[in-house]
Amino acid sequence: MTTDTEPVVEKPPVRRRSGLPGWAVQALVSLSAIVLALVVGAVLIIIGDEKVKSASSYFFAAPGDTISAALTAVGDAYQALLVGAVGGLNPIAESLTQATPLICGGLAVSLAFRTGLFNIGAQGQLIVGAIFAAWVGFAWHLPVGIHLIIAVIAGIIGGAIWGGLVGLLKARTGAHEVIVTIMLNYVAIYLLQWLLTTSAFQRPGRTDPISPIVDSNAQYPQLSGNRLHLGFVLALVAAAFVWWLLNRSTVGFELRAVGANPDASRTAGMSVGRAYTIAMLVAGALAGLAGTQQVLGTDLPLTDGVAASVGFDSITVALLGRGTPVGTVLAGLLFGALNAGGLQMQLQTQTALTLTTVLQAVIVLFVAAPALVRSIFRFLPRERGLGAVLAKGWNG
Repeated sequence: MTTDTEPVVEKPPVRRRSGLPGWAVQALVSLSAIVLALVVGAVLIIIGDEKVKSASSYFFAAPGDTISAALTAVGDAYQALLVGAVGGLNPIAESLTQATPLICGGLAVSLAFRTGLFNIGAQGQLIVGAIFAAWVGFAWHLPVGIHLIIAVIAGIIGGAIWGGLVGLLKARTGAHEVIVTIMLNYVAIYLLQWLLTTSAFQRPGRTDPISPIVDSNAQYPQLSGNRLHLGFVLALVAAAFVWWLLNRSTVGFELRAVGANPDASRTAGMSVGRAYTIAMLVAGALAGLAGTQQVLGTDLPLTDGVAASVGFDSITVALLGRGTPVGTVLAGLLFGALNAGGLQMQLQTQTALTLTTVLQAVIVLFVAAPALVRSIFRFLPRERGLGAVLAKGWNG
């Protein structure tokens, strides 16, 4: 029996579960982020289109002209983007070529994510891997097959050394990996620029920073009549290896455990420092593989622009891929298609190529803010924060 003086305890509201597995919820949020990014891109296209500006000058007299011009501008731009990305064998091959180093670079960042590390150094690791691979490629003269294998191994070793140094400093001194990787990016960039002025790397008879062309024996074989090469297959193999490492190996279990809770892992007898070192070694090796795909596949002479922005774009690929191998491959394919399609979009509609960069950035912005996406798309179920998603992955 209750009395008037007894407090009434209210039960907390029951939060309904969507009934969807974790990976499906995260996929819905990612797809919604892509849709929102396309909407933002459409607004930018409308603002920058000259025909829309002209029609808007008499909007109140004939609003239909402005609306028609806006729809035409957006439709033409996105149609050109789609055709340039997947509108035939050549566009598809170019999209896959663009995606190849992004997949390996994204895997390098994703693997570190899963171990609780933020690897900002994929750019530097890629550059060092490209240096090693290029030097073996043009300075050594080996038989067909053997030359390519050794050049690829050299690039992987170069990236692993650069990444492993970060893991070792983190394990032994507690140095923050974000600071160390950013600084090593600059070291790698300026090291490359200096090497291209030395007799060992500069092409004879040239004064500009460019190396000799990699021997044909050390080049990735082409898979078609365009730029698509064997490096794409290696990128898929690398993704399968990372999936096996994280989900089917003892080492991978330790890496995920350390990423989820390093203190509990240490209490359980795991070596946190060893996990950090292994994670950055493998991450650096993956970024080094991306470097070989650049210098042995698409950019045969080594230049100071060999990495372009691949290393930094790999961070966005890993974020969109939620730190998982499958998600990283899909995100790499999407960004590769945007890069390839953007060229066709600019050619046909004079829409700035930088729009694709804006789309990529906005996609990641919305992925990193799932609460914002859910506030727009009210039907989306709740999901965990990005940190938990990156630590545990799509297995939810």
